[in-house]
Amino acid sequence: MSNYKITEKELQFLKDVTEIVAPSGFEEPVMELIKQHYSRYADSVKRDNLGSLMLVKKGSSDTPKILVAGHVDEVGFLVTSITQEGFLTFVPLGGWFEQVLLAQRVVIRTKNGPVYGVITSKPPHLLTPEERQKVVQINQMYIDVGATSKEEVEKLGIRVGDPVAPWSPFMKTAFPDRIMAKALDDRIGAFIALEALRYIRENNIEHRNTLYAAATVQEEVGLRGAETVGWIADHDVAIVTEVDIAGDVPGIKPSEAQAKVGKGPTIVVWDRSMIPNPRFKEFVIEVAEEAKIPYQLSAVSGGTDAGRLHLYKGGRPSIVIGVPTRHIHSHVSIVSISDVENAVRLVVELVKRLDAETVKKFTNI
Repeated sequence: MSNYKITEKELQFLKDVTEIVAPSGFEEPVMELIKQHYSRYADSVKRDNLGSLMLVKKGSSDTPKILVAGHVDEVGFLVTSITQEGFLTFVPLGGWFEQVLLAQRVVIRTKNGPVYGVITSKPPHLLTPEERQKVVQINQMYIDVGATSKEEVEKLGIRVGDPVAPWSPFMKTAFPDRIMAKALDDRIGAFIALEALRYIRENNIEHRNTLYAAATVQEEVGLRGAETVGWIADHDVAIVTEVDIAGDVPGIKPSEAQAKVGKGPTIVVWDRSMIPNPRFKEFVIEVAEEAKIPYQLSAVSGGTDAGRLHLYKGGRPSIVIGVPTRHIHSHVSIVSISDVENAVRLVVELVKRLDAETVKKFTNI
């Protein structure tokens, strides 16, 4: 098994990459940072026309082509209007639960740089008893940047169409093994793909395939980056590195979410976008056990980029490797560093073993 470990250097990268404002459709600053940090480990760099980035490392054989992909867009918002009083209306980019939004600070990415604001609505003092019992809808909320007129807002450089993301600094928790940040869904997945590439390169690990480490775009608004990235990679196998819903929080039944923080990465056996190739799934489990990498089996109700990648051309064996993550699709999530490390180790071990003969066995009759 590889001895991969996350150091302070990698934690600094995670801080930098998660604090960038880059919701769906606005991922370019993340891609620039990824290219700056990781292109040195690749033999070539490819992009599609939606903006997804692929770092390619050749092994001792051109095929099979192994695509390891994590999306980098985060759930966020888009400014739809500026009122005469200087407030911003907005629509969600990706799935939000309204109850997590009010009184939360956000960052608007403008042509003049970041502008900070807060999501708010009608003051609770003025709500009727009936209104107090209802969840405030997004179309009843607005962003307050402290302005008193539309003109003041426009002078800040804010325009309709500007992207908005939560303001949530990266930090370690009181427990050394855990970090909290926004956008861990799914920049932690892209990080796993990129770190597997780096580790393989730096340690001269033999692999009888060509590795594509991909950072995809627009997953949160319909798996759109995965729709196009397959045509550039022309992959034979896809490994999607993602977050998984951690079920170890109050109010969740074990049958609803099985994954627990700190117990290892998950191997997803079912989600609403894909049923994984059974032979490939068993192969991943066997590799984890052989390499003594802790893992959890998980069935989740969400969907991932694998939902598109497994349908490429005539179909491609695909799997999702997840990191149990608390509080996704909110201003802050929590993950275990050891789970991330073990996910990287598992990806490395898979890439080492996925040669043409092995991949062929996944679909032979």
